[in-house]
Amino acid sequence: MKLHAPLAASSPQSPSPSEAHLHPHFPIDPPAPASVASAYWVGPRHLAGDDGRLYDTVADTLAGLGWTSLTIVRGRQEPDEAPEDRQVLRSTVLHISPDFLRWAQWVLPDEPFHLGNLPIAWQVSARTDPSSPLAQWSAYFTPDVPGEILAGFLAALDARDQPALPCGGPELVLDAVTAHGWLRDVDQPGTGAVDPTFASHIRLGEVPPLIQDGDPLALVAEADEAALAGWQAWAEPVLGAGYLWAASFSSSVPHDLVAAFADSLSSSAPVLRRVLPESTRDRLLRAPAG
Repeated sequence: MKLHAPLAASSPQSPSPSEAHLHPHFPIDPPAPASVASAYWVGPRHLAGDDGRLYDTVADTLAGLGWTSLTIVRGRQEPDEAPEDRQVLRSTVLHISPDFLRWAQWVLPDEPFHLGNLPIAWQVSARTDPSSPLAQWSAYFTPDVPGEILAGFLAALDARDQPALPCGGPELVLDAVTAHGWLRDVDQPGTGAVDPTFASHIRLGEVPPLIQDGDPLALVAEADEAALAGWQAWAEPVLGAGYLWAASFSSSVPHDLVAAFADSLSSSAPVLRRVLPESTRDRLLRAPAG
C-alpha cells in the first residue's frame, strides 16, 4: 500500500520569509482548546494525535535546543488606512538553528500543500553550507503527528554536526520499529513495516510530487524514470476512511534521522493528552493523569 499525496502548491526550499504563503483568515498559531479537559496518559502514541498543540510542542522543543524563532508578517496598507485594517498578505514562523544549517517552518497558516489530503503543518529542512540558499533535504509533517515524535526527530537533527551527511541504511529505520513490536511488511519486508493493529505504516519508496530534495538526480529525472526513494509514514485507523496524519521525508534525509522519528513513533511509552482524535478515541488505552 502506498501513501498518495495530492499536492496543491510548491514547497519552500530555503529559510527565506518570502517563500511562505499566508491565508489571511488563519492565525499563525493554532487555536487553544476552548476548555481545559481532563488529562490522560494514552497509548499507542502513533494514534494519539497532537493534542491540538503541535505548534507549541515543537516550538518549545526548538527553544530548548537554542534555535532562534522569527515571526515575519507582511501586508498592504492603503493611504489613510488604520494599522489594524491592514491586509496581511504573507507570514511565516521560522525557527533556525545556531549554525544556520537547519530550520523548521510552521506553514499551516500559509496555504500549505497537502499530503494524503491533509495540509502540511511543519516543514523541516537542512543544508550543507550556510551560504547556500537551497536545502539538501526536507521533511514534511501534517497536523495530528504526535508532537513527541516530531520532537524526537528534531532533537536527533540538532545533535548532528553535519545534518545533511548520509548515515546508515534503511535497516536502521526498520530495526527501530521492529524493536518495539512492529511487523515487517509481508510483501516488502526490506522497505516497510506496520504496527500490530495495521493502523500505522512506515515505508521507503517513491515520494509524492513536489517533495523537495537537493539531490540533482531528483531534478533531472524524466517522467518515465524511477523516482528517488524516500521514507513515508502515515496512520490510517480505518482503511479507506482517510489518514489521521502523514509524514514524508525527501530522498536525501539521512536514514539515522528517520530512524529517530521511527523509534519515537513506535515507542510504547504513553503520552499526555487532553484532546483525543475522533477517529482513534475508541482505540486508545487511557489512564487518568495525576
